[in-house]
Amino acid sequence: MLTYGSLFSFLCNACSNARSVLDLELLTVRIHPSIDRSFFLSRISSSSGVEFDHPSSIPWGSGDLKCSLSLGSIRFVWPSWGNEQESDESSKKPNKLYGWVTTDMGGGNPETVNLEVCFRSLMVAGGSQEKVERSMVVMQGWKDLPVELLLRILSLVGDDRTVVVACGVCKGWRIALSLGLTNLSLAWCKNNMNNLVQSLIPKLPKLQVLSLRQNYSPQLEDNDVETISKHCHELRDLDLSKSQKLTDRSLYALGHGCPHLAKLNISGCSGFTDASLEYLARCFKNLKYLNLCGCAKAASDRALHAISCNCNGLQSLNLGWCEGVSDKGVISLAAGCPDLQALDLCGCILITDESVVALANGCPRLRSLGLYYCQNITDRAMYSLANSLVSSKHGPWKIKKGYQSGLMSLNISQCTALTPPAVQAVCNSFPELHTCPGRYSLLISGCLSLTSVHCACAAQDNRASRSAFPNHAY
Repeated sequence: MLTYGSLFSFLCNACSNARSVLDLELLTVRIHPSIDRSFFLSRISSSSGVEFDHPSSIPWGSGDLKCSLSLGSIRFVWPSWGNEQESDESSKKPNKLYGWVTTDMGGGNPETVNLEVCFRSLMVAGGSQEKVERSMVVMQGWKDLPVELLLRILSLVGDDRTVVVACGVCKGWRIALSLGLTNLSLAWCKNNMNNLVQSLIPKLPKLQVLSLRQNYSPQLEDNDVETISKHCHELRDLDLSKSQKLTDRSLYALGHGCPHLAKLNISGCSGFTDASLEYLARCFKNLKYLNLCGCAKAASDRALHAISCNCNGLQSLNLGWCEGVSDKGVISLAAGCPDLQALDLCGCILITDESVVALANGCPRLRSLGLYYCQNITDRAMYSLANSLVSSKHGPWKIKKGYQSGLMSLNISQCTALTPPAVQAVCNSFPELHTCPGRYSLLISGCLSLTSVHCACAAQDNRASRSAFPNHAY
């Protein structure tokens, strides 16, 4: 059984949610006339510590009580809404947005009243006074909550498992979620994710962001992805990482059923080939982010050529540990994807200076470059990056006010052929590259010869330390 304190907490939450959804400035709560006003006031005040405005200061009649909270104002009303006096008083209300959450708390002795009956006649409305009177919706239970308010409440919970449970509450909630839910993650599912996808996804056709990352063991199969492509035609962002059971069937299905996909993560999906990736590139003209880390069979020079020809707006590409990628594929990317901002080539052992030169000249917006364990990289690649500040055919890299430009992250760990002067030249050209503690964005681990390379911050700190401890003559 609910208490007066829990009722007041519910009303506060309702006020906050209603104001955010319906843009309300005032929330009005109607109390049944059989509930004694002084008794109600004393119970609420003692349980919540909230002080009410004095009745004489309230312009809506002496029978009202009002409390002002940080989340808005709540007005408690006793007179019947059909009362002529209240109708006259209501005409004096300010002309502004307001709303009602009303509850008949039932009759009987207020000492023994069951407050749970307040949920049996709940009313929410918003807008101008005239619109509110025409648009009030009487709710007989939680299942009748407005779609916007239900989605708002579920979003505050922040747990996708709650969404799964909510879909099974009643038909009304299931319809509400199918009309409004756009983001969902099932990465928490340890077992039977494929069964969950088959039962849940057909009910959520408005999904735009879906995460099915396999954090535990591979569960998804091709028929699960086919279900997604059949029902989620508005999908923009899909994470299928570590789905090792998937084959080319899945990518063909996505290319056919999800034409608006702009972000795709299939890292660790070892079952894909370059033929399906080539088909995918032709289907996803608006692709912006693609993660192919560990997809050794799919990420080939042939696939990269298809990406460069069809996905000209690509901004981020992860090719980590795709050992079949060579200079030919990277040069194609640099020529066809000038908007590229992040490229990870870690572990691509066939990469040479030619790839870095092509990127320096063809991708002026490049902010992050990963060359970990690319041991064929030499000083020529570093000088090409440093000189690209002025030689790029797309225009110089400039540091504009309020806008960060140029390389901000460079990983050259285990690139043992590099020398300090070449790397220092890159560091000098791009002030966002840091070697100082806490701001590492120039990664040089495993390169013992590069320990003398320092960023501008480190140089300033060294000068400051020397000035703080001047040399003394002995």
